[in-house]
Amino acid sequence: MLYVGKQGRVAHECILDIRAIKSATGVTESDIAKRLMDYGFHAPTVSFPVAGTLMVEPTESENQAELDRFCAAMLAIREEIRRIEHGEWPLDASPLKHAPHTSADLAAEWTRPYSRETAAFPLPWIAANKFWPPVNRIDDVYGDRTLFCACLPMNEDVE
Repeated sequence: MLYVGKQGRVAHECILDIRAIKSATGVTESDIAKRLMDYGFHAPTVSFPVAGTLMVEPTESENQAELDRFCAAMLAIREEIRRIEHGEWPLDASPLKHAPHTSADLAAEWTRPYSRETAAFPLPWIAANKFWPPVNRIDDVYGDRTLFCACLPMNEDVE
């Protein structure tokens, strides 16, 4: 954690500094954020307010079981990063670089060095309540800079 108080505590939000991991492995904050979607979590804020970090901000309504589930997901993702560090998975063919995984990914021909189960159901409890991202990863910068409006034009009548 990037900022902690005198007692080592944080407020309701914390900034996870992954710059050392990024430097050592090439795994980015976006890779981790997108992989969290495979674990059933909304991707956290990346690189704000500090570049190379994740800002995690559970709401006050999250119960202990949900917080524990998030911690289990983060620990599992750290183990996936270790597999890249140890050369078991090449970075560009890892679940982190291909995340999030869609149902279409699993139905297609599978040529990746990790299993479909690792892609979509990385922890046992996910199968009981799977969230399927509708699309794969997009170019974040392109998506931020290119407006795509799905609204009807203002001159069209709505029935």
